[in-house]
Amino acid sequence: MTYSDQIYSIHPIAHIHTDLPTKFGVPRQSGLVPDLDAKIVFLPRYRDPVAFRGMEGYSHLWLIWGFSENKRDTWASTVKPPRLGGNKRMGVFATRSPYRPNALGLSSVKLEKLVADEKMGPVLHVSGADLMDGTPIYDIKPYLPFTDSHPDAMGGFAEEFTDYGLDVVFPERWLSMIPQEKRNALFGILRQDPRPSYQDDPERVYGFNFLDMDVRFRVKDGVITVCEIEKLE
Repeated sequence: MTYSDQIYSIHPIAHIHTDLPTKFGVPRQSGLVPDLDAKIVFLPRYRDPVAFRGMEGYSHLWLIWGFSENKRDTWASTVKPPRLGGNKRMGVFATRSPYRPNALGLSSVKLEKLVADEKMGPVLHVSGADLMDGTPIYDIKPYLPFTDSHPDAMGGFAEEFTDYGLDVVFPERWLSMIPQEKRNALFGILRQDPRPSYQDDPERVYGFNFLDMDVRFRVKDGVITVCEIEKLE
């Protein structure tokens, strides 16, 4: 076997726990919803506190993780980015599409605190993640601002959507069902427009799971209106 033919195996070191149990509603990029918090719980063999020594000196982390819900044996050289309406193809390596030769994701998150839990060992509390609940984490590295930040970098076609956001109408009868400390995160998710970008039916009711609730909404003329919230069993 030549070097280029070698197959390497990787395995999770942790799983992230968020308020989004399904893919629908997950922010399209990390950092878009800074109020969305999460916990990273490590597998038993990686709970040695020594492995986290020095982490408190960093404000942000890189997460290398797996698109665990994308079950595919093949890949395509082009994909249809949702923000382009789902009808324009771009090269897969010019996008952050989950449909890749290797289903790996990369996210930058803010480290809020490192907690020593009696049962779960070191637990990382982070914010701004774009991962669904239970996503496997393969590695964690510190974010280094002096080398990882490039203020003059070009953002390609994605720059067209840096200011994208909807106005949110959230009637009090539904808002009262959301815990106070979770409201900013939910507003942030709604502003980013959870719909597939190629769908624009003002009469259609969409929904996604947040915490233990099904949040339903409509979108018309740049305004997203929550029309119902149902508690899940």
